[in-house]
Formats: sequence, C-alpha cells, structure tokens
Amino acid sequence: MVRQFAVPLAGLACLVLVAVRPGPAAAQEMTNAYSQAQIQDAKFRSFIAEFRTRAVQAGIEPQLYDSATAAIVRNARVEGLNLEQPEFVKPIWEYLASATSPERIATGQQLLATDKDMLDAIESRFGVQREILVAIWGLESDYGRQMGSFNIFEALATLAYDGPRGDFGRRELLDALRIAQQEHFQPNEMTSSWAGAFGQTQFVPSAFLRYAVDGDGDGRRDLWRSPADALASAANLLLQSSWEQRAPWGYQVSLPENFSYESADLSNVQAITAWRNLGVRARAGWELPVSNARASIYLPAGAGGPAFIVFDNFKTLLKYNNAASYALAVCLLADSLKGYAAIAARWPTNMLPLSRPESVALQTNLARLGFDPGSVDGILGLQSRKAVRAYQKSRGLVPDGYASEPLLARIEQEPAER
Repeated sequence: MVRQFAVPLAGLACLVLVAVRPGPAAAQEMTNAYSQAQIQDAKFRSFIAEFRTRAVQAGIEPQLYDSATAAIVRNARVEGLNLEQPEFVKPIWEYLASATSPERIATGQQLLATDKDMLDAIESRFGVQREILVAIWGLESDYGRQMGSFNIFEALATLAYDGPRGDFGRRELLDALRIAQQEHFQPNEMTSSWAGAFGQTQFVPSAFLRYAVDGDGDGRRDLWRSPADALASAANLLLQSSWEQRAPWGYQVSLPENFSYESADLSNVQAITAWRNLGVRARAGWELPVSNARASIYLPAGAGGPAFIVFDNFKTLLKYNNAASYALAVCLLADSLKGYAAIAARWPTNMLPLSRPESVALQTNLARLGFDPGSVDGILGLQSRKAVRAYQKSRGLVPDGYASEPLLARIEQEPAER
C-alpha cells in the first residue's frame, strides 16, 4: 500500500511516495477481499459457461455467443451501480432546469431545422409530434452524444449472474444476443449504459426487438449510428402504446382556493369538464374546454409548486420511462422547442424531496403511526402516496401526497398511537 505526502521543497510542493506496510488486520482484510473477488469471478465464469446452453437452445449461434462473451469480465462498476441506493435525489426544479437548458433547447431547434426531411417522414408515418421525439432524443442521449460506454454483454451478464436484477439481466442478455445475430452487429461494438440501455434513444434489448424499425430505408435497424432509426423506433414505441396523433400532452393550470388536493393524482382520471366544474383554470387565464377527454391533475412538487392538467399522451410517455418527472421534462422541452414560453412556477425550494433511504424511513414511520404505506421499499408509489395523504389530512395539513424532508421530520417526532 502506498501513501502520498506533499512535502514543501524550495517553495514547491514535491510529491514523495512512502511505502507503508499494512498491519495484520488490514492485511487480512485485503486477503479476504481478494479471495471474495476470486470467488465472484469464478461464479461469473461459471454462469457464462452455463448460460451458453440456454442461449444455443434459444437459437443463438454458438460462435456468436463465444465471440460476444470471450473477453467480458465481471464488471465491478456495474455491480456497484446495481446495488446503489442514491443518498440524494435531485429536486424536480433542478432536474427540469437541466432538462430544458438553453443549450439543449438551442441544439434541439437546430436539429429540427437541419433534419426536417427526416422528421417530416417520421411524423407522417407514425403521427408522433417531432418536438416530442427530438425532446426524447435530447434527454436520452444528448442528441446522440452520450450513449453509454459499457460493453452491453458485459453489463447485462454482470446483472444476470447475481444480484437483484438477475431475471432482467438474463432476459435482456438473451435479447442482446438476438439483436447481434439478426442485425449482424459486431458484439465488441455494441455499447450501452450500465443497465443495458443503448443507442440514441436508449432502448433495452427487449424493447428493440418489439419496437425498433428501419427509419432510413437501408434495411437495418441501427440505433447507434442512425438518428432516423432511433427516432422512428421511439415513435413506433409511442404509437404502439396508444399515442394519440395531434393530441396535446397537457398544460399548466391554476387551482381554486378550495381545491381538494386529495384528487390531484395521476391515478385519478376525470373528464376535463369535471375539472372545469371544480374551478380549475388554465394558467393563462382561460377556462378549460367542455370535453369528455380524460385528464388528471399532476403536482410535481406538491401544493407549493406548479400544477398541470395532463392527458392520455402524458400517460403514454410513462411507457417509455415510468417516471412522471421524466414525462414532464419531455413535454416541457418539446414546448420549448416550439418556442413556447417557460412555465410560470414558484417552486417550494424549502421542501426538498426524499432520498431512497429517507423514503424507507417515511414508510416505516407511517406504518408505525397506523398509516399503511404498502411495501417498505423506498419507492413512493400509489399506496405510499395514499398513506401520506391520509396522514396529512388527519393532521390538518394540505393532503397533496408530497413527501418532503420537513414532512419526514414531523412524522419522525410523533410518538406511536396507543
């Protein structure tokens, strides 16, 4: 083991390397860690050998499997990211500011002009607005500039052989091999994110096999090198997920003073007319139309932030990425690409969202106080939001279901009811 010390010499910082012999405890810890790594490496190679039989039985050519897996190793970085629970969650106002940055808007608008013919063809074929597609392109890969640098087979095999995403990894690894075989890609050129999403619109292999199309007419489906293939494939995914042509995604609204915040949830779908009758108005001041079209009220930061009425196309974007914040980012970036003004928003910057461990603590304390949050897993889904609303309502708070650090602090201080 080597330690570094900065030693001043004639007014300069000179770097001196000093060898330090580890103590017995440290040496034993290093030996144990090395032995554990050897065990995991052997387990990984055993998995690769065993999975070969499954792949060949599924129709993968043996030589392709051997070529794809010959040089891969257990990737410790993938393992770490797979097990990582983020200690910090970026507030949605910061996420949206990054997603709709001036540079991203400017680049997207430039591509709308330079790639007009390509986008004309895709929009005509699939009926998905070009601005939505370019927004997805920008958010997924920064318009093809950041597609991931992991070898897709190494990443997916690392997920597959052990850990919480084993089933996902095995399924997607087999599909990645199918893609290489069907599309005649060189396995060592198939790069991805650590979780196996690849290309300019970041498809996982199973999504590629189901939705990818040839957008440029060259007879191949290449999401890495062909923007036309990538955007046409994204458009096909949305169309197959019930995208409504020429329909809006939603817009910002103002809520009346007596608004029942319990009803503001993506799971609560009502006719636009029903929201109009409750006093919901467009942020611009005009009344909502009389319409039976389905809509929900979405509060990305609770009652203290902006409100949006969202329609079916917003929900369809959740089929691409099941995060409402992502869908909102796509929609707002698409609006910005059209030249629309930014949303009028005052964000509750004192109401920071919860990290995954804090969400676990919230769920644990809600259960302690008699409010059922469902699984205590750090994922604040429908049941957890329902429990948060029930707690807020019982304490005379605005029942918007927004889980924040101040809310967690308040709940943790409460004694259990007897």
